[in-house]
Amino acid sequence: MDTIDSMENLDEVDEAISFEDLGLDEQTLAAIDRKGFKVPSPIQVLAIPRLLNGEANIIAKARTGTGKTAAFGLPLIQKLREKTDCVRAVVLEPTRELAVQTCTELQSFTEGKVPRTCVLYGGASYATQIRDLKRGAEIVVVTPGRIQDHIERGTLDLSKIEYFILDEGDEMLDMGFIDDIENIVQNAKPE
Repeated sequence: MDTIDSMENLDEVDEAISFEDLGLDEQTLAAIDRKGFKVPSPIQVLAIPRLLNGEANIIAKARTGTGKTAAFGLPLIQKLREKTDCVRAVVLEPTRELAVQTCTELQSFTEGKVPRTCVLYGGASYATQIRDLKRGAEIVVVTPGRIQDHIERGTLDLSKIEYFILDEGDEMLDMGFIDDIENIVQNAKPE
């Protein structure tokens, strides 16, 4: 398992590195430019190339506000541009506020119609969420309780996911979601 701690690895980060140097394609670079990002943060410099190269099981740790969502989101958006009939990535968030925020941020990185992203969280209409899933989504941003509900109802199939991101994983474990996370992993594609 590759562990990335942007606080410990700051010496490894060359401040002259640009987003272009990270292996991002023109479409992703256009989204970055549209958002006004100029220079990648240390966590982005350390994580983006690894994720684009297909390295699995990365643990990344960085302070709030350092660009962690872009660090995993930009490679995800770039790799999932092909429209499919299944969910290919799950981003698990501890709270509905973070789920909505992450979904909005991922959508802002998307140039074009794919990947499609939807958000699932408790307190919102199941009918609307089920309709969003049926319309199609390559990326689902979801909270632990709501993903369990959709798994049990058979409205969310995790058997074909390629990416599983635990955002704020330490917070979810502190909140007691270990059993939920293990259940999600059991329902996911083994690889």
